[in-house]
Amino acid sequence: KHQALSWARAPAACLNFNCMLILLPVCRNLLTLLRGSIQCCSRTAARQLDRNLTFHKLVAYMIAFHTAVHIVAHLFNFEYFMDAQLNRNSSLLPFILSEIGTGDNASFLNPIRSNETNPTIVMFTTIAGLTGVAITLALILIITSSMEVIRRSYFEVFWYTHHLFVIFFIGLVFHGFGRIVRGQTAASLKTNIPDVCADQFEDWGTNGSNCAVPEFAGNPPMTWKWVVGPMILYVCERLVRIYRSHQKVVITKVVMHPSKTLELQMKRKGFHMEVGQYVFIQCPSVSRLEWHPFTLTSAPEEDYFSAHIRIVGDWTQALYEACVGDKTEPQEAWKLPRLAIDGPFGTASEDVFRYEVVMLVGAGIGVTPFASILKSVWYKRIQNNQDVFTKKIYFYWLCPETEAFEWFADLLQSLEGQMTEKGMTDFLSYNIYLTRWKETEAAHFRVHHEAENDPITGLKQKTLYGKPNWDNEFTNIESKHPGTKAGVFLCGPPALGKSLEKQCLSHSEADVKFIFNKENF
Repeated sequence: KHQALSWARAPAACLNFNCMLILLPVCRNLLTLLRGSIQCCSRTAARQLDRNLTFHKLVAYMIAFHTAVHIVAHLFNFEYFMDAQLNRNSSLLPFILSEIGTGDNASFLNPIRSNETNPTIVMFTTIAGLTGVAITLALILIITSSMEVIRRSYFEVFWYTHHLFVIFFIGLVFHGFGRIVRGQTAASLKTNIPDVCADQFEDWGTNGSNCAVPEFAGNPPMTWKWVVGPMILYVCERLVRIYRSHQKVVITKVVMHPSKTLELQMKRKGFHMEVGQYVFIQCPSVSRLEWHPFTLTSAPEEDYFSAHIRIVGDWTQALYEACVGDKTEPQEAWKLPRLAIDGPFGTASEDVFRYEVVMLVGAGIGVTPFASILKSVWYKRIQNNQDVFTKKIYFYWLCPETEAFEWFADLLQSLEGQMTEKGMTDFLSYNIYLTRWKETEAAHFRVHHEAENDPITGLKQKTLYGKPNWDNEFTNIESKHPGTKAGVFLCGPPALGKSLEKQCLSHSEADVKFIFNKENF
């Protein structure tokens, strides 16, 4: 009995701690406030806040693990409590303990008060049982719908199911109010010392005995003390989001790029952004509950902010139809749907401008944050003639299919033309790698390889096929920029991150010191 109870209580204490933490990483306005406060003291500490979702997932895994241990331990407990009632033998200590409090029912130890019941009935007729079932079902649905395959393919399922956390926390707060886990009272411990009286249970309360009948009381619920603070912070977070959702957002321009990529250019009073940040967008006419994150592709120097939205799901398709649809004539501004914007959030990636040499590596959709950075560099260095510490940018774009990101090729074309015009072509070196292609396409591209512009992107820089040899690229940068500190910035899959981080470490003894940054975007 004691072991099973310990196995139930210990995970419960861990659950209290983890449930206190689980809401904090998703209070994005709170994190933005913290980031701004500590950034002046430590940029490394501020960067750790960008790993909030990773931390959120790790805490969730621990909640799932401790919940499983807690449930299994309590199943053993209930079996023990049931056996104590069924084995009605007055020579057994468990039965004697189960009989205590039968009269007034105030001072009992065994929560199962009758032998004409079973653990299933107890589970569904007690506060602890009902809330435990509700918490467990909510947790199972939340975790299973959070799997990457569900999140990417059926985002709406993930989004709505995740809001079962409300039921989870209500059940968690009330779970201990039934006081099923009971212990001997402090006053009773003076008249019945367990170590001394355990073997004298047949004489408890008799005239010649030194051991009185023990009295038991339920342990007061403690979980609410752990979670009430984060719950209040989260409610404040939601109130801030509601306030922001009512701020007026004006769509100034809608551009439909090839391969169904929608560009929205917007304005909102008091909106200030940094490169690499993102916003959450809500369209009430599509869904009043759903907020979707999109990286900002505009530069802070522009008088608007923009997001490029690829049409890949139900929500984005509905937004596309509301904004553009199949209409060929220009839309009146008042006919466009109302949008709500929460943000901007995320890293203020000014770190890019703290290095003399910068490597930007974008993979697939990970190229999006670099639109903002490249535009901002253009405005700072070339258009406004500002003295920017960054002297050279090496940009690598790894994409499985260029059609999905033709808008980005258009941006590079524009930058390429403007830099040629200003005689500053050496400032930005870029390489585009097509990682997947068909043999028929490759043959067509080889035929046109001698053309002045690339047949895929239209850029002067030819598209390369396959994946880059990172060792050669790092060695090349070392030879061209001895004695400098280079920043390596990645937005892409973890495997690529590990490969680049390994290269940074292996080349760290050379003249160029490479600093790897992954979580910035």
